[in-house]
Amino acid sequence: MADSDSLRRVDALLDDVLPPPNVRQQLRRAAGLTQQEVAEAVGVKRLAVARWELGETHPRRPHRAAYMHLLKRLAERYPEAANPDSGMPTPASESRGSG
Repeated sequence: MADSDSLRRVDALLDDVLPPPNVRQQLRRAAGLTQQEVAEAVGVKRLAVARWELGETHPRRPHRAAYMHLLKRLAERYPEAANPDSGMPTPASESRGSG
């Protein structure tokens, strides 16, 4: 039988799973946030957020915890955007590359 410490460590692993890159972008766009706004909130450069959303890189500590928290809160607020197959439309401002 697993002790409670082991169970907490397992839960921590499961809670630390990022959504797929396209869902990260969908959540941000659903909230009407730019990559720059997310970067400033998390404490990184805009290029880092762009790379996370493309799946080129992954956030590391301590930024990972802040980014995970943001994504979880956005998923609660915009559950339709949390679906990997939702294919949410791109706002006109994002299509100009301002994100």
